[in-house]
Amino acid sequence: MEAKQIFDDSAWAYVLTLLPPDLEETAAETKALRRRRHVPNAAALMRMALAYAVSDLSLKDIAAWATSSHIAKVTAPALFYRLRKAEDWFKVVLAKLLSDETTNHLVPGYKIRAVDGTVINGPGAADIDWRVHLLCDPITGKFVSAEITDKFTAEGLARHSFNPGEIVLGDRMYATARGIHAVRANNAHVLVRLNPYTLKICSENKEIIAVLDQESQVPEIGIKEWKVLIPVPPDKNGKNQKQWPLSKAIDWMPARIFAARTKTKKVIWILTTLSDTEVSAITALKLYRLRWQIELLFKRLKSLLHFDSLPSQQGPTAKSWILARLLAAALAQKLVDPAGALSPWGYGLHEIWIKA
Repeated sequence: MEAKQIFDDSAWAYVLTLLPPDLEETAAETKALRRRRHVPNAAALMRMALAYAVSDLSLKDIAAWATSSHIAKVTAPALFYRLRKAEDWFKVVLAKLLSDETTNHLVPGYKIRAVDGTVINGPGAADIDWRVHLLCDPITGKFVSAEITDKFTAEGLARHSFNPGEIVLGDRMYATARGIHAVRANNAHVLVRLNPYTLKICSENKEIIAVLDQESQVPEIGIKEWKVLIPVPPDKNGKNQKQWPLSKAIDWMPARIFAARTKTKKVIWILTTLSDTEVSAITALKLYRLRWQIELLFKRLKSLLHFDSLPSQQGPTAKSWILARLLAAALAQKLVDPAGALSPWGYGLHEIWIKA
């Protein structure tokens, strides 16, 4: 979404049709417009928030533009206060915008989701200020869920809400027993890069398997598969998820591990909770390649919307700015037809999938 679509009256009239029709109701429920004063309606507040998010203008500039355009009569401090109070409202509107995103079923009966996160730093920051956690549909390249947390909140599958019939793709940081257990509790499945240092892997007889010691069994060409069990640790506060006795496991999750070699003979380890009747080994490896699409999504957000350049370190307003920029990205998804998933070589992944 470009700034001119916010500043131009005729373009804004069209953007309004893409927003949820109950802006007034949700603004009232979340107390974003508890005192209207010189802000006439929720649409005016949303327009100022989006203008601030997608342009390089300061709050003072946005307030001056809104006043001269007869959108609202506000000062920069008043707008700062409004944006700070609108944080919960932005979350509600964003959730509504993303709730109706359609999904292509690459695997019949399942929806594919890729999970990842990124960090955002304010100007002059020496450390992380915020974390953004996204779920995306790797087939369409659209994000379908978003959450913003402070720097003290780690990445993890348990952060997200999943629906039955979803297959969640993640890199090795998401390969934890508690995270996988949270996904399975919602009747969803995982397909992640295995991290043998954060997971205990056991045989079907509940005996520990040293995964890395099995590397010699992986053929030069083809895929080696193991059926395993993943014990779920009991202590949520344990520093190391592997330093506990198996007798304390609160649950055992059936899973499969695949191993294949790259052209350089390096072994790639993949874990899934899907059974062999649901997804074959070769299909699982093809699916995992789609995880790269969420990396491309973050690159688009950062390059096109300058998503990683906070205008201010002031906490509440910074979070509102991030949410407003995510709202702009969600609206942009509705303004354009999805190009679909692309490989790094420029080919459509759906075409590659069919030919493979």
